[in-house]
Amino acid sequence: MNSPKKWKIQFIIAAAVLLVSFVSLVSVTFAWYVYQTGARTSDIHMAVGTGSSLQISNRYDGEYGNSTVMDEFHGFLNPVSTDRIQNGFQKVYGFTDGSETQPRLVASLFGESESTDYYKTTLFLRVSGEKQNIYLADIGFEDDDPENPISTAIRMGFVVHEPGQDRPAQNEYIFAISQADNPQAQYNTATGQEGYVLDSTRTDGTTIPMPRLYTSDHFCMYDKTNGSVTLKENSLVFCQLEGGQGGNYGTPVQVDVYIWLEGCDKDCYNNICGKMLKKIALSFAGRVID
Repeated sequence: MNSPKKWKIQFIIAAAVLLVSFVSLVSVTFAWYVYQTGARTSDIHMAVGTGSSLQISNRYDGEYGNSTVMDEFHGFLNPVSTDRIQNGFQKVYGFTDGSETQPRLVASLFGESESTDYYKTTLFLRVSGEKQNIYLADIGFEDDDPENPISTAIRMGFVVHEPGQDRPAQNEYIFAISQADNPQAQYNTATGQEGYVLDSTRTDGTTIPMPRLYTSDHFCMYDKTNGSVTLKENSLVFCQLEGGQGGNYGTPVQVDVYIWLEGCDKDCYNNICGKMLKKIALSFAGRVID
């Protein structure tokens, strides 16, 4: 029979091995990291096309003008994923060993995210005069570390509602704000490949190709010097707005704005952990429908 002293020595050795294993696990790098931000305010700048009278506000019955201010974000941005904003976001809760062609650990267990894992704000658009098509003219941003650009993994989503207050959602769009690559990018979700995201209709970690990811190719071109709007081949009509009678402004349209780190993006990797955007701003432009 082993002596109490020998049992004590064996227990200490076992505990030491367990501690080493735990440290190895928590120190491994992976894409689904926690991103901490400081409190900051970003301006949403409004661009207005020739002959248009487009206005923006951060409240339905608030003050409208050619610019407004986003709500501040306090806390953490945790990488989340979705193929459809209105179905919600999911985030990783567990990892498993990767295959020969994968990183040592890959994300494999997912669950519902919390509202604090991503940023959400709401803006309202309105026009006077003739009916207009509204386009995104720009999503401006600046990385705090160009060598490790967090912008490569950020998504901006828009849910556009029917005209009026608290009306049902009508359309949604998800944009990649940058088409650049993170120099240390590595895809680390157990299933799928680059360009895949979590299937929002399932909770088992299934990934599917992103149905439609918009980029700057879908902006319009707005000339600040003369206020003209030029369309690209793929310019996206964001929504349509109608003015009111007698030159008054028409019913505002609610637009919910989401900003998140797409955890299934290979650019969402450990080297951009702790980085942030120094600024981010939106520009819209209106063009009277011919």
